Amino acid sequence: MLRKSAFIIFICALFYLNAHSQTAQPAPVWGDWKNWGDQGNGTYRNPVLPGDYSDVDCIRVGAHYYAVSSTFQYSPGFVVLQSKDMVNWVILGHVVNDISVISPAMSYKQMDRYGKGIWAGAIRYHDHRFWIYFCDPDEGYFMSTAEKPEGPWTPLHRVWAEKGWDDCCPFWDDDGQGYLIGTHFADSYKIHIFKMTADGKSLVKESDRVIYQSNGSEANKLYKINGYYYHLFSEVRNNVRVLMMERSENISGPYEEPRQLSEGQPQYNEPNQGGLVQTASGRWYFLTHHGSGDWSGRILSLLPVTWIDGWPVIGKPNTAGIGEMVWSAAKPVANTPKVVPQSSDEFTSLTLQPQWEWNYQPRKNKWSLTARKGWLRLYAFKPLKDDLLHAGNTLTQRSYRTVKNEATIKIDISGMADGQKAGLSHFGNPNYSTCGIECEGSIKRLVYTAKGQSIEGAVIKTKYLWLRSVWGLDGLSTYTYSTDGKIFKPIGEPYQLQWGSYRGDRLAIYNYNPKTDSGYLDVDYLHYKY
Repeated sequence: MLRKSAFIIFICALFYLNAHSQTAQPAPVWGDWKNWGDQGNGTYRNPVLPGDYSDVDCIRVGAHYYAVSSTFQYSPGFVVLQSKDMVNWVILGHVVNDISVISPAMSYKQMDRYGKGIWAGAIRYHDHRFWIYFCDPDEGYFMSTAEKPEGPWTPLHRVWAEKGWDDCCPFWDDDGQGYLIGTHFADSYKIHIFKMTADGKSLVKESDRVIYQSNGSEANKLYKINGYYYHLFSEVRNNVRVLMMERSENISGPYEEPRQLSEGQPQYNEPNQGGLVQTASGRWYFLTHHGSGDWSGRILSLLPVTWIDGWPVIGKPNTAGIGEMVWSAAKPVANTPKVVPQSSDEFTSLTLQPQWEWNYQPRKNKWSLTARKGWLRLYAFKPLKDDLLHAGNTLTQRSYRTVKNEATIKIDISGMADGQKAGLSHFGNPNYSTCGIECEGSIKRLVYTAKGQSIEGAVIKTKYLWLRSVWGLDGLSTYTYSTDGKIFKPIGEPYQLQWGSYRGDRLAIYNYNPKTDSGYLDVDYLHYKY
């Protein structure tokens, strides 16, 4: 039997190499990718999305693929992506419009939940509806459902009001019975499975069964394939996180001893958590995040899957039958258009575009897209502290790790009041940098801030001001400013973009006033080219 398995692994490895040899290229040093995503020739290069889409899960419904990602303290929360091929993605929307429903602490009134909020979850399609479940480490499990992935989603419902749980996934069996699997990380990472009530809103507590436990076991997904229940998860082995799987002919177990599906590969930031997806043509793939974050966050790669002896090997099978990182392959679906997630915004819509997420739930009536047509107006008010991490109504979007990135905002500063601070930021906790205007009396002065230190710049006497940041694959940002939109001058020192609180760097437009609730900033546009 062992000889037969070894032979099968050898043949599968040869088949894999033959199938992908036409796209074989040298593996890049982490972060040094000149090309990514759709290559325009029927192939793709990993990462497919070099931005912070952490804790990803993915499904296919018909001809489209849908992915969801954790958003922590940002609002709206639990982002939904859409693709025709798992390579080219756009942002479809969010599930949670008001994250203060999870906890009042998630609003501008408290702002001390960095690293918490919306953690990993899952998306499934059942009974002609989309269903999502996710966790907050302090507040428990939540769910919502919708007929369409763009919504409207039903009001967020708390399924399990207990602290110390994470990484849940729903599953509906052939008879319609629903289950929820999740990790009790506060109890040595024991993985539990529960039956759910018919509406999917409650757990049947007496059905609780522990099906696995190991060092850091989480990132749960549950599938039924060819009569087997497959439990996919990750755990820590030899100080790196790897993908594991156990299976059973009975959903409650007992499960076979788990198999390791992928190598940890810390040199590639440990690709691990994600979703196993079958294409319409029958091929299998795994959309994954790279779990060891850096300044660009936990970015996305797409790994081909090879089934060996009834187990899905994720990535290129090695001689031990364990998957390794794949940097290039044929696209899962041919002849699809090349697209990228939205970034630039002219603020001409009556609603914020889906690339935007506020830092915590914003304060109502302190921002507007209608007060001045074609502009975003941000009204300044007193922060909890004179610090950007504690100032409400900071609007953010993801920064990407590409060869060249250029982000520019045009602002009207004529409505600023004494004490007001506003501008462009590379935002993250605990570190951030800003390039903006500080108003003292009638004087408006450029100020650059990084690592808690400020550098004063020129006094600005014009009505309009352009602020710009440029960075590359190294994440080293340089700020410039202009008073005519043509000639840009540098300010401050180059700033290294940062990772913190499980998040990568973000672009942000900020506006607050430590002295009083007065003044406003008008933003004409943000142009972000990457």
